[in-house]
Amino acid sequence: MSLMSYWPLPGLRVRTPRLELRMPGMEDLGALAGLAAEGVHDPAVQPFTAAWTDVGPDERARGLLQWHWRCWADWQVAAWTLNFVVLRDGEVVGTQSISARDFAVCAEVNTGSWLGLKYHGQGMGTEMRAAVLELAFAWLGADSAVSGAFEDNFASHAVSRKLGYEKDGVEMHAVRGKPAVLRRLRLTRARWEAAPRVPVEVTGLAECLPLFGVPTKP
Repeated sequence: MSLMSYWPLPGLRVRTPRLELRMPGMEDLGALAGLAAEGVHDPAVQPFTAAWTDVGPDERARGLLQWHWRCWADWQVAAWTLNFVVLRDGEVVGTQSISARDFAVCAEVNTGSWLGLKYHGQGMGTEMRAAVLELAFAWLGADSAVSGAFEDNFASHAVSRKLGYEKDGVEMHAVRGKPAVLRRLRLTRARWEAAPRVPVEVTGLAECLPLFGVPTKP
């Protein structure tokens, strides 16, 4: 039996007009770690609830690698996190995650992402999140998707507005020793269906469905 017989996720591809999303191989991870080392946001702010970027470049890169490997090792049908690497014209530009707990019961996913600092402001953040929303709703059968961003993360909130998310409450977090308000956001299936959608092609999913807690069709 081949590796893909037991672990088919590397064969999954999600493509939009400009981007390809796939599970990263080791070379992809190396390129992504390099982007993390170069920086993924203005160092004057901290947009993440886990402050993994508040360390030196080498530690940032190693932490990213360990996070991806940890998600692979910890994968369970009842609790999974799929971290896609995002490529434009074959070049790694960032990462887009989609995760869920008890998806077979709750039919809800969570998303998160970042782009290398030099790729900000080019519209890719909207396109890559739209790609995993299409995967979630159209292919995995999700009923809702949730996300969240601190109040000052205007770019993330702009993406959410474009894609039809609604406000879903607030959370308080400590960020660099100060209180910060995180605004939760929710996208229902009805809102997703009503919003403009990016053309998305998904291949290699059928073999992966049991890993997501989605029954395969006879």
